[in-house]
Amino acid sequence: MSATNDRKVVINKRQKGLSREALGELSQTELIDKIVQLEAYNFQLRNLLHKKLTEHDRSNAEYAELLGKETAATATAPKETTTHSGKVKKQRKFDWSIAHQRHVLLKLTYFGWDYQGFACQEDSNDTIESHLFRALTRTCLIESRATSNYHRCGRTDKEVSAFCQVISIDLRSKHTPDTQLEPASLSSEIDYCGLLNRVLPKNIQCVAWMPLRSPVYSARFDCTSRSYRYYFPKGDLDIEAMREACKLLVGHSDFRNFCKMDVHNGVTKFIRNLQAARVEPCVEMLNNSGYDMYYLEIQANAFLWHQIRCIMAVLLLVGQRRELPRIVSDLLDVETNPCKPQYTPALGLPLNLFHCNFRDTTTRKVNLPADGAEDDEAMDTSAMDVESSESPAEEKDITKSLENRIEHFVKKQRLIVKDES
Repeated sequence: MSATNDRKVVINKRQKGLSREALGELSQTELIDKIVQLEAYNFQLRNLLHKKLTEHDRSNAEYAELLGKETAATATAPKETTTHSGKVKKQRKFDWSIAHQRHVLLKLTYFGWDYQGFACQEDSNDTIESHLFRALTRTCLIESRATSNYHRCGRTDKEVSAFCQVISIDLRSKHTPDTQLEPASLSSEIDYCGLLNRVLPKNIQCVAWMPLRSPVYSARFDCTSRSYRYYFPKGDLDIEAMREACKLLVGHSDFRNFCKMDVHNGVTKFIRNLQAARVEPCVEMLNNSGYDMYYLEIQANAFLWHQIRCIMAVLLLVGQRRELPRIVSDLLDVETNPCKPQYTPALGLPLNLFHCNFRDTTTRKVNLPADGAEDDEAMDTSAMDVESSESPAEEKDITKSLENRIEHFVKKQRLIVKDES
């Protein structure tokens, strides 16, 4: 299969289930087989979920029901809570038909060491996003994720932390929409940060919120740049050589040799614009010893999967004098080096989403519907901005290594290659 510029690679989105018409055409035996198959699949999912949940989660009524531990009587009974005085108090269902909402930005900070990443996952309940939405629904700030007009600025991987994770979302408000931006309304609004922090884990905290005038302002699409920092000790590293290599990273380049290719999710373009890359000390006063701490800071509008960890791995080789700084230029030359060499990405533990920049006003006119659980990117932070800068280098033919991967996933019926002509 030859990949040319008039072809487009897209994900083959298969239908997740049979339609009612298709089910109506099945015989009784086929329907019974289908039910048996689904019950076996649900049994496997319950076992998998049971292994992933903590002891506290297993005692939660919501997950007990998923695990099939709740009887029909308790499932239909109203939820009850016990007060400090020992009295049983029934929880009243919140009436969302009379509630007001406002569109806001929430700034979160978290240590990702003990979590399976930021984004929700089907096989794990222990993600930052799962804890966040559990807190939002428990405090009745949102009715559900699907109706909350939710967007996230970044999507950090397992073990990666954030000092500036920003989300946009519609939250319950005390005030009517026409008075929400008045100073008196802002000063008497719900304490969103305090309310969430009382139910969030201690290492996930909401530190600030900001009211928005536009209901379509998006933490994802209106973010102009994200900055990551990777912290490391100086040891005997050649810092000047690492800085020289950093200069070669800045600008438009094809970073397929500096990432984990996510071809099966439809990512076949690897051009990214790194706006800045630098190695700096953590403090101004240094002892000039191996215990001094430094950080690599990289700023861009979007990143590829494991891009910063791969860059850091190569820079560490340069700092250890095992590679020359020009190795960066060699790996960015995908015509000469179309295949990624074998090397292990740096650990995710010292990586931090440190800062994000946003537009003052949104350029969007309407809210685009979210596709599922916002499967928007196979990237370390977020999908490329709709106004992401592209260079003529993106017009090149797909190299042999990438073409082989595409052909593999086409055979697996994961991808479809379409002619754009």
